[in-house]
Amino acid sequence: MVELRLPKNSKIGIGKVFYASSQAKNIKKFRIYRWSPDDNKNPVIDTYEVDLDKIGPMVLDALIHIKNEIDPTLSFRRSCREGVCGSCAMNINGLNTLACSKHINEYEGDIAIYPLPHMPVIKDLIPDLNGPYAQLREIDPWLKADTPPPPDKERLQSIEERKKLDGLYECILCFCCSTSCPSYWWNGDQYLGPSVLLAAMRWVADSRDEYKGERLDELEDSMRLYACRTIMNCTQTCPKGLNPAHAIAELKRLQIERKL
Repeated sequence: MVELRLPKNSKIGIGKVFYASSQAKNIKKFRIYRWSPDDNKNPVIDTYEVDLDKIGPMVLDALIHIKNEIDPTLSFRRSCREGVCGSCAMNINGLNTLACSKHINEYEGDIAIYPLPHMPVIKDLIPDLNGPYAQLREIDPWLKADTPPPPDKERLQSIEERKKLDGLYECILCFCCSTSCPSYWWNGDQYLGPSVLLAAMRWVADSRDEYKGERLDELEDSMRLYACRTIMNCTQTCPKGLNPAHAIAELKRLQIERKL
């Protein structure tokens, strides 16, 4: 039998334990991934005991409490706390999601928190998202039209045309879907990933956009679009309840239709 071993520099060690006060009665343990480029050390998992009677109900409340009251060196992104900005996207107990929208009481036992998977880590729970954002810029995520709009008026849509954008425009670019996709893990330098393809479909489906053909031309590639293998991780993990896999399937269908 072949024995496979990870190299030493790929292993995660056991870090510090921060105990709660002896008077705390409602304790939850948070096991958090820690890594700093300044330490020249392997990542570790630090464990924090948090008194739930002193914090709000969300996982993000626990992280803020840990940073403010226990360990100021912990690094993570956050902003709106309303599930709108996507800043606090991370992997919680094995699922990519938003820390601000997950109730602590949804989890039994300890809560394990890691950065979004298969992305370079800047520090602790902060992934480097320059790659996905560069891919987003490639699809020109804005309305493109040469025909000037009527003077002093908007570009109008019918109710039916507007409905075609439902399930597409709500994406908050948290990249939970792309970082849950095995195809994107292995081919992220070529495959655009579910988040960017969902954004591409949003503009292809917009009746006011006059560059539908050109947009589909840009996506007609064996890797940029067709590297999707319909694994459906993207749809399962989306914290906004969107269906990137369906949007990708629609893009593939439109590619076929225009060739018939």
